[in-house]
Amino acid sequence: MCRDQGIDAAFACTKPTDEALAGLGVQVLANQGLAEWVQPGCVVGTTAWGFCRADLERQFDYLFVDEAGQVSVANLVGMSGAAHNLVLIGDQMQLGQPTQGTHPGESGLSTLDYLMGEQATIAPERGIFLDTTARMHPAVNQFISAAVYEGRLQAAAGTERQVVRVPAGYAGPLDREAGIVIVPVAHQGNSQASDEEVEAIAGLAAELLGRTVVDKHGAERLGGWDDMLFVAPYNFQVNKLKARLARLPGGASAKVGSVDRFQGQEAAIVFVSMCSSDANDAPHGLDFLFDTRRLNVAVSRAQSLAVVVMHPGLASTRVSTPEQMGKVNLLSRLYRGR
Repeated sequence: MCRDQGIDAAFACTKPTDEALAGLGVQVLANQGLAEWVQPGCVVGTTAWGFCRADLERQFDYLFVDEAGQVSVANLVGMSGAAHNLVLIGDQMQLGQPTQGTHPGESGLSTLDYLMGEQATIAPERGIFLDTTARMHPAVNQFISAAVYEGRLQAAAGTERQVVRVPAGYAGPLDREAGIVIVPVAHQGNSQASDEEVEAIAGLAAELLGRTVVDKHGAERLGGWDDMLFVAPYNFQVNKLKARLARLPGGASAKVGSVDRFQGQEAAIVFVSMCSSDANDAPHGLDFLFDTRRLNVAVSRAQSLAVVVMHPGLASTRVSTPEQMGKVNLLSRLYRGR
């Protein structure tokens, strides 16, 4: 962008993450060499540890922290000495960074959790809410916006073209071109895996293979395994899905994983398997299974169609705290399509 606008600038980073860096004139330096290289009109990319160095103190006008929802307050404090101004960019309503250490007080919270508390979107007087998603069809975004982002998120122009066309004469559960489809599958005694849901998902995936997928530009293609993501909360179910889908033609290439694995990814169609018959018997309980951020990430991977397969009884799970009531209410809204 600087070159396109005729801006004279120097660039450096500390990892050769892309072969194109050399052609763009980006120097690759070790952290200990950054202080000697810093110059007027420069841009530096490195990790928190690089910016925590004493020799970089107050060397930059601005420090941009990407994915600030995954950066702890302790790390931000360490980095902040490198710049006069901080710009935090991220979404605290997605998954935070797992922590293994012990942090005193609130220092282990992510930067955005610390700043915003229970508020899902930032107030205008405190920052800028980027209110447009370029990923989700409006029919998917409608639920995500209302349930997670206080009704403030809107779908970008063109996303309404993203559909998976329904074949003429089709009369099954996947009779919608875009949006969230709930497929109830009754079962009992399952905690972190469900063979019943695995079989249902395998059958639904087979129905979707070969349907016409339309992107936001109106281009059409026949849908294949690359157009699908299969998401489950537990690795036990992930492994069952992988094994079952591999028995379908081409299914060995299916993209199957946990919510954590797929954060930041997207596909035309996303399958979400909830696995459990009773959330209170599931590993880590309903606080994990119904976590707002995990459900948000799972469903919002879908460009066109999110297919949620679940035991219908989950929508009326018993609770013991007001916080749990809110989480069950979210799943109930999802189940009822509101």
